[in-house]
Amino acid sequence: HRSNLVGMGVLPLQFRDGESREELGLDGTETFDIELDDNLKPGQAIRVTATKENGTQVLFTVQCRIDTPVEVEYYRNGGILHKVLRDLATS
Repeated sequence: HRSNLVGMGVLPLQFRDGESREELGLDGTETFDIELDDNLKPGQAIRVTATKENGTQVLFTVQCRIDTPVEVEYYRNGGILHKVLRDLATS
C-alpha cells in the first residue's frame, strides 16, 4: 500500500513507535498542517500540527515513508505517471 500511495503522488506518513491517533487524542475531525520543504529525504522526520475544531493544537512528529530517492522524485512530480510523462516530454 505504501508504494502505491507514493506512485499516486500521496505522501505516506507513519506514527512513531509508541504513538497512535488514540494516544495523541485525535479523532479525525482535525485539520492537519504538515511541515514540508523542498529538501524531502527518504525516512525523514516531519512535524505535524493537528488543530481540533475548538482550536486546540496537538503537535507531533511522524516518519515520512518515502523510502528511496526514486520515490522522492515520483512524489515531487505528482506520482509515477506524471514523472514518466514529464521525462517523455523532455526527451
